[in-house]
Amino acid sequence: MGKNRLEAFSDGVIAIIITIMVLELKVPHGDSVEVLAPLAPVFMSYILSFIYIGIYWNNHHHMLHACTRVTGGILWANLHLLFWLSLFPFVTGWMGENHFAAIPSALYGGVLLAAAIAYWSLQQTIITAQGVESPLKAAIGTDWKGKLSPVLYALAILSTFFWSWVAQALYVLVALLWLVPDRRIEGSMHRDGA
Repeated sequence: MGKNRLEAFSDGVIAIIITIMVLELKVPHGDSVEVLAPLAPVFMSYILSFIYIGIYWNNHHHMLHACTRVTGGILWANLHLLFWLSLFPFVTGWMGENHFAAIPSALYGGVLLAAAIAYWSLQQTIITAQGVESPLKAAIGTDWKGKLSPVLYALAILSTFFWSWVAQALYVLVALLWLVPDRRIEGSMHRDGA
């Protein structure tokens, strides 16, 4: 299978995930600004998750750009990532509807952590398939953001039971770390003439 087909499939799944998330936003009854206030946690959860999905979509695109061939292992690792991303609409809605309560916020963090691990697994599967001269391996280098993010997610999950605001701040912090597109892969591929 060519990587274009894998990328198109992944893009389609991600588009559906975003569509499901936006459909979970319920239209309030009433025509005043006051009816929007109770929806603030739901909308804030949606914004955070939309940003996360956008980050994964952007970096997934760059990672597949560095992929030279697709193997069965890469297909399964990609499906593993898409599985965790597909849970975003559920955990986003649950956390927002319950105003960032401990258990929904912890589960949200658990899905973020699992998605980060799945992304790392896909990255390593691509690197293994490409061998010692992997352009992706050269491009990601020490990957400090990839190593720091799971640690921050774990801290956020623990903090949901003590200080919910700390958990939410950590979720936002990780998103901000990744919000600027990861130029390492793009820059590396342009230097290599890809």
